[in-house]
Formats: sequence, C-alpha cells, structure tokens
Amino acid sequence: MPVDAYRLYRPERSTTSVVFSSPHSGREYPWAFLRQTVLDEHTIRSSEDAFVDMLFSDAPTHGAPLIAAIAPRAYIDLNRAADELDPALVAGARSATHNPRISAGLGVIPRVVANARAIYRGKIAQPEAEARIDTYWRPYHACLQGLLDEAQAGFGESILIDCHSMPRDAIDTIATGGKQRPEVVLGDRFGASAGPEVVERIEAAFRSAGLRVGRNAPFAGAYITKCYGRPAHRQHAVQVEIDRSLYMDEAAIRPNAQFADFRRLMQSVIADLAEIGRPREMSLAAE
Repeated sequence: MPVDAYRLYRPERSTTSVVFSSPHSGREYPWAFLRQTVLDEHTIRSSEDAFVDMLFSDAPTHGAPLIAAIAPRAYIDLNRAADELDPALVAGARSATHNPRISAGLGVIPRVVANARAIYRGKIAQPEAEARIDTYWRPYHACLQGLLDEAQAGFGESILIDCHSMPRDAIDTIATGGKQRPEVVLGDRFGASAGPEVVERIEAAFRSAGLRVGRNAPFAGAYITKCYGRPAHRQHAVQVEIDRSLYMDEAAIRPNAQFADFRRLMQSVIADLAEIGRPREMSLAAE
C-alpha cells in the first residue's frame, strides 16, 4: 500500500513568497520499526521536534504553505542529504569523505537518538535504507522544491522558514558569563543561505513577540538551508530553532501548561513572517 510521505497545508490563495517546512516533527512510527529498535516507545521519540508543526499550523491562514513530515526523525532525517549513509549502521554503505554528522550517528538514517542512545542492535540492510529514502525523503524534497518554485514564479523570490525546536540544555554553552539565554536561534549559515535584510526581518518578528533571539550558535543550519538557500538568486532559507521548554515538557514529550498561550503568540509571529514575503501593494491593500 502506498504511504503518505508528508502533510501539505495550503492557503486558499498564496499571498506571500514565504514557505514553512517542518522536517523533524513527524510522529508516525512504523510498527516494524518499533519492533526493530532496542529503545522503548518513549525514548525513541527524544529526537523529535515534537509539536513544531502545530506551532506553525496557522501559516495557511496568512497565505503561506506549510509542509510537515510524517515519518519521525529517528526513522529518516529529512534534514540530511540522501547520500549521507552511515557505514556503521547501513551494511554496504561507503562514506567517501569525513562527515561529522555521520560520525556522530546522525546521517540520513540515524544510528542514535538524543544523548547518543543507539537505536539498533546491529546494522540494517542497504535496500531498507534506500526504501526509506525513496518512500519519504525524495517525495518530501520534491514537494518542498515545488513550493519554492511556485513562490519564485509568483513573487520573484522564495523565503523558506525551516522550523525546528531545540532542547533547553543545548544552549547552556552560550548562556554563560552573564549572557542571556536565547529562546530562538536563527541559522543562516553565517550569511550563506539568506540575505541580511531577510534575516533581520525574521529576527524582528520574533523579537516583536517578546522572544530573545540569537544567530547561528549553536545551530547555523544543516542540509535544508544549505540546499535551498541561494540569496544571490533571491532564494532565502533560514533555520528557526525554538526552545522546547517554552511550550512542552521535554522529559514527558507532551505540551506543558504554556502551550496554548505560546501557540497564540506564534500566530502573531507567523503573521509577521508572512508579511516579509508579501508584495508591497498587497501589504498596502491590507492596511
């Protein structure tokens, strides 16, 4: 039986060049995979950007599409290149060059979840890895590329908001010496994946909502921003990492008491983000 590779939420009418993507919020775990892993059904979820798709679900209301993963990150990582196969996990795979993500067990088919906990007892067959890529990775990226092409054709530019979440302790290393802990980290690969004026407006959208914003540390962007960010061609891609503790109980992997309020806060952020890619005449008409 064919499976759905992603969920796509489209606006009634596209009014902005902004496209939202949530590649790590998938939470449909294949039964065969749950039988295959050595981890329990709770621990296997620790790599999820849980509920991020829900935080950005109002994107279509503001004229922008949202594409969200269905398959979980522990099963296949859509923010890696299709050829980032881990020889320590995938039988017969060959790594041509040193890749720190693969070495850490975080290739396109992850070997570990959070805190370097192994997912499998041994290796998996290469045909199984390729089947996951063909079933989920290729359709997701084909759809994402199509959405960006549509934005380019309709507005002369595309602005990809790559939506993620980060564990609270991931930013401990930069919240030292009296520095404030950022609640949102924007990654533009140090200017390589998006124009400065676009990043500044994205930062302003989060700051206007009262959130503390950092850039590129400790997350500068991965495959998606590298692949789709071409600011010289008016193709911008910015990774957004949101502190999970703002809206969820990280240990229990469930929404916390602030979830509803934070989701309402994100509605205003999404409205401001969509405005970045809206033609001036449309913006004036809406005033």
